[in-house]
Amino acid sequence: MSEGIQRTSNGSFPISQTVTVPATANLVFVSGALPDIADPQAPPGTASAYGSTAVQTVSVLRKIQKTLQAQGLDLGDIVQLRVFLVGVPELDGKLDFAGLQEGYTPFFGTDEQPNKPARTAVQVAGLPLPGALVEIDAVAAYQR
Repeated sequence: MSEGIQRTSNGSFPISQTVTVPATANLVFVSGALPDIADPQAPPGTASAYGSTAVQTVSVLRKIQKTLQAQGLDLGDIVQLRVFLVGVPELDGKLDFAGLQEGYTPFFGTDEQPNKPARTAVQVAGLPLPGALVEIDAVAAYQR
């Protein structure tokens, strides 16, 4: 579906440095997605209820994938991702970039799904869901 969309690789890193979308493409903007509960036994509203940054990243990307699939698209159609991360105590309040990458890399730049979106990752003070460490929004593009 991403015919005509050009991606400039950033080596083996699983993001594109640039993505060029032709004017004839359709864009789909996916609202920010937050993680699902990973451990229902954990106290509500805590990071332990939603899991580590890696676990939350996988949860959020699967939600985005389901949203796109309902539109006849998939993760390979994503041209841009914005990732919002809350700092974690074990890193003295800094964002867990390694955890983001651990959850992210199975979805992009793989043999099964080689397309890589442009991506931004920033640290935020908090998210609207208590205990959430990760929120991601997306832009997908397609031509039919």
